[in-house]
Amino acid sequence: MKFFVDTADIADIKDLASTGMLDGVTTNPSLIAKSGRNFIEVVSEICTIVEGPVSAEVTALDHATMLKEGHKLAQLAPNIAVKVPLTWDGLKTCKVLSDEGIMVNVTLCFSANQALLAAKAGATFISPFIGRLDDINLDGLELIEEIRTIYDNYGFDTEILAASIRTANHVKDVALIGADVATVPPAVLRGLIAHPLTDKGLEQFLADWQKTGQKIL
Repeated sequence: MKFFVDTADIADIKDLASTGMLDGVTTNPSLIAKSGRNFIEVVSEICTIVEGPVSAEVTALDHATMLKEGHKLAQLAPNIAVKVPLTWDGLKTCKVLSDEGIMVNVTLCFSANQALLAAKAGATFISPFIGRLDDINLDGLELIEEIRTIYDNYGFDTEILAASIRTANHVKDVALIGADVATVPPAVLRGLIAHPLTDKGLEQFLADWQKTGQKIL
């Protein structure tokens, strides 16, 4: 499974990219707003840090303007994935851009039927928001399972990009289901490595090593 980080924080992206674990980045207007910087400048800089897809979202709601914004974003770098909402205008924009060879991430997916439409429109990625479904007492993981089954049934190439991930267990669960990508906040991605037995074992190893009085360097 690929790991994307869901942030517009340049320092976090650089740090995580240095681990070799980062396969891409997702951004949205809310994340860009938190950075306090110019949208185009931030997205362009992110594209120089990571080689994988960088999702940059359009802000228009009508097809004609979405398409213009999508073309402008796609010109920023070859690894841009234009992010469009799961509306009829968004799907029309997805179809045009994907036919032109531009990566498209269809976002704000909350049902299997929506995901089916996005795949038929040629989406590169579909972004089901599992955490937001959990927030309203629906099963976000069940949605990932349904989409996986539908896509496998018909051989769709659209990748399932599990979004709105809140916990390490979310990451594990979507990996078990077969999501192609998980986009996670920096803190969650860093937290995947944590385990108390790892810490305890390392503490014991170091204590035993110190008793030998030896040094490697």
